[in-house]
Amino acid sequence: MPVLKPVVKMKVDELFLRWLSDASTQVMLKDCLRSITNKEKIEIGSGDARNNEHILGHINCVSKQSMLGNLMSTLTTTSPPHLSTALPLGTPTSPRSFSNIRGKRRSSSTKSVQSKKEEPLTPSLSQTIPTFYFPQGCPKEKVNIDSVITKIEKTFAQFPNERATLEDMGKVAKACECPLYWKGPLFFCAGGERTGFVSVHKFVAMWRKILQTCHDAASKFVHLLKSPGCNYLVQEDFIPFLQDVVNSHPSLVFLKEASEFHSRYITTVIQRIFYTVNRSWSGRITCNELRKSSFLQNVALLEEEVDINQLTEYFSYEHFYVIYCKFWELDTDHDLYIDPKDLARHSDHAISNRMIERIFSGAVTRGKKAQKEGKISYADFVWFLISEEDKKTATSIEYWFRCMDLDGDGVLSMYELQYFYEEQCQKLDNMAIEPLPFEDCLCQMLDLVKPECEGKITLHDLKKCKMANVFFDTFFNIEKYLDHEQKDQFSMLRGTENENQELSDWEKYAAEEYDVLVAEEAASDQWNDCKRDWFYYHSSGLDRPK
Repeated sequence: MPVLKPVVKMKVDELFLRWLSDASTQVMLKDCLRSITNKEKIEIGSGDARNNEHILGHINCVSKQSMLGNLMSTLTTTSPPHLSTALPLGTPTSPRSFSNIRGKRRSSSTKSVQSKKEEPLTPSLSQTIPTFYFPQGCPKEKVNIDSVITKIEKTFAQFPNERATLEDMGKVAKACECPLYWKGPLFFCAGGERTGFVSVHKFVAMWRKILQTCHDAASKFVHLLKSPGCNYLVQEDFIPFLQDVVNSHPSLVFLKEASEFHSRYITTVIQRIFYTVNRSWSGRITCNELRKSSFLQNVALLEEEVDINQLTEYFSYEHFYVIYCKFWELDTDHDLYIDPKDLARHSDHAISNRMIERIFSGAVTRGKKAQKEGKISYADFVWFLISEEDKKTATSIEYWFRCMDLDGDGVLSMYELQYFYEEQCQKLDNMAIEPLPFEDCLCQMLDLVKPECEGKITLHDLKKCKMANVFFDTFFNIEKYLDHEQKDQFSMLRGTENENQELSDWEKYAAEEYDVLVAEEAASDQWNDCKRDWFYYHSSGLDRPK
């Protein structure tokens, strides 16, 4: 039986009410009330000292006796005591005498209030604390809105009829003191998508409102892209902005003729944005999340960097090429959806079937298709591949932690670890490799992670551990687990110490795979050229050139 601890305040209130309802207490209070109504003063240190001592002694004696009796009765009785809800105000007298007493009290209090001088009220503490929360950014004192509007009007004066098309919005963005590739969001927010142009009056009204309400780059960007009535960004909000990047960035000129790949590239970039920026996993990017990320800095670099592949965090075309080719190899029917059997073929069946089941269970996928039809989309595959190839980032650790947390209680128990390790042992047996007993493996992992709570591994423990990739690979990726076993542990620790100076695991993987894919494509083109030459000379009866 759990021990019930009484609430101190409730007990004090109960004892006070019992003391207040006691007959002796009421007699004492009536005497004091009568003295007050008769304008008698009861002050310590003035008047007759003997009378004061007698009154105080009487009050203390009655109070102590009544409180002691109430306390003893509370400890000895088993049933809850009956508490009086009404406090008697005087002896049984006529209603007339009672009303006179109340009238005297009201008149005396009125006189005291009228005679009291009004004192100036000190400002409340809340008025002295400066504002520290600015959801739309901290206002800047030296921003001259009128000068910015004047500069914008001069820019619009250069265009016919003071109307700017999407091609002209680069100059307008510079007049607004914004990065070049804000031109698309500025154009669409001012209504240019409907008419094909933006008038100076409509744009000035829109930008003036933004300057008055949004005080930093993150809040302005969210305001430009968001849907009406929202204060956050969803995935669809990024499509017009990224389509303008595809159409106008010099590194993506070759994509103009391959319009069918526009949506694939845009989907990839959107997923990478939410993978990195949306730390809450809510599917909604807020101003605060945007401020804490490097996304807006990367948008500004689009103007400076001619080669978009150098922007590896979000916009790299080479990274998109690797992700899409890996997905295309698994999607045999090319409907842009894959099932568990397709995903199991990734990396030559390196990932365990139990982990594949967890991925399709909805633990890390956003759409309902995974639960209904047992398939995941290309967008879900982007999250999977980046998390699989780089298990050191915060998002990837959260991704695999969600998959391994079978009961969703926020900790990885020994049972859950054993559940995934059993299949690893079976694969090692099939490869004629003696697996390490689970108890020994568990000791190694606990020494690796060093959890704060014994017998439980939390998400915080894994984020604090610099070798989370070794932990995860041990339980569901057999190839990488064997690679880690062959490496020296000290060399892996040295690698984690220098990880800030080198490329991330994902960037290394994408660079290596891109070189392999380019080499394969070059070999395929050479083979096709040889076949074409052979067919030409064979059909014409000519000898092949030496």
